Amino acid sequence: MTYHPKSDFIATMIERGFLADCTDYQGLDEALISGCKPAYIGFDATAKSLHVGSLIQIMMLRWFQKTGHQPITLMGGGTTKVGDPSFRADERPLLGPEQIDENIAGIKKVFSAYIDYDSDAENKALMLNNAEWLDGLNYLDFLRDIGRHFSVNRMLAFESVKSRLDREQSLSFLEFNYMILQAYDFLELNRRYGCVLQMGGSDQWGNIVNGIDLTRRVLDHEIYGLTSPLLTTSDGKKMGKSQDGAVWLNAEMRSPYEFWQFWRNTTDADVGRFLKLYTELSIDECERLGALQGSEINEAKIRLANEVTALLHGTEAAANAEATAREVFEKGGVGDDLPTLTLSADELGDGMSIVQVIVKSGLAKSGKEAKRLIAENGAKLDDAPLTDAGLMIDAGALSSPIKLSAGKKRHALVQLG
Repeated sequence: MTYHPKSDFIATMIERGFLADCTDYQGLDEALISGCKPAYIGFDATAKSLHVGSLIQIMMLRWFQKTGHQPITLMGGGTTKVGDPSFRADERPLLGPEQIDENIAGIKKVFSAYIDYDSDAENKALMLNNAEWLDGLNYLDFLRDIGRHFSVNRMLAFESVKSRLDREQSLSFLEFNYMILQAYDFLELNRRYGCVLQMGGSDQWGNIVNGIDLTRRVLDHEIYGLTSPLLTTSDGKKMGKSQDGAVWLNAEMRSPYEFWQFWRNTTDADVGRFLKLYTELSIDECERLGALQGSEINEAKIRLANEVTALLHGTEAAANAEATAREVFEKGGVGDDLPTLTLSADELGDGMSIVQVIVKSGLAKSGKEAKRLIAENGAKLDDAPLTDAGLMIDAGALSSPIKLSAGKKRHALVQLG
């Protein structure tokens, strides 16, 4: 990357590792130094929360606002009804309008932690929903006015479509329309709000280029696209996944303590890179922490966990999570902030098997997995090895809370309620 940007935003994207590609570095750079400009990222409402995989895009919007520009968060109330086929092996399950609205309500909670929607400043963020313009489209008018600008030959050549067809996997006409709708989003945002930039992960490159091309053809406006790399951890895993599933951003789907633990368990090789992407520490500090060796790298991981958790859940939640972790790991005690399972006397009855308790606590997904954990000496009860899969837990055993552990890093409290 030889281009030397003048705008704070592109300089930040490059030095912190956010930038994979841009349709026109110089054109975008000059647009950004000419004053406050709007840019958007779209988020489809396929679940009630976004997960860590979306955090890189959220941080891009945050930096966009911090460098003096206007971020637009576009909720995909319309496009979620179709489903993005990009780099998927199969069609997404179709969601109904009520489920989509419920998902959008859940997703919206996270953004206000990162982006300012309430200020009176020129760069106050906007949160929009593409259902506003997509739901009322007239099909024949849309085909005539918008569809005529799209070449099927060109659409088939996009990597996201080509890879699906090369594997001889079905691509429905419904999904094929997705890229036209996303392109139309960019056109509408440019027409309504003067939006000059769409950002997204590198898997969105084809969709972004389509929007730029459509807007130039229909409005003759110059607009731009910028993508971030699709992140994997140093051991090749997709960012946002952990042993026990997606790392959700909403607190009710993943507690602040569990979120903190995810970052605390970062692989040594990823610490410096993740500090640059997911915190606002200076580049020098990120590099200093990322270069630490041996046991010192653990303090860098704690700093990473604290900074990322504080941005999402607040400094108090981050401090509580660290205190709980130190209590659990360093003193072998029980912290206040561990995931907690509360069982009633009625639920326990004459006793509940330890296997069931482990599953209910979330430390195993099934009885089979819980039994294997015990058989392989991976389970502990109050820090002592748990070897008896037939152990029964009754109300007496829970006269004070018990601590269950799966391996060295995952813990839960079980108490009587």
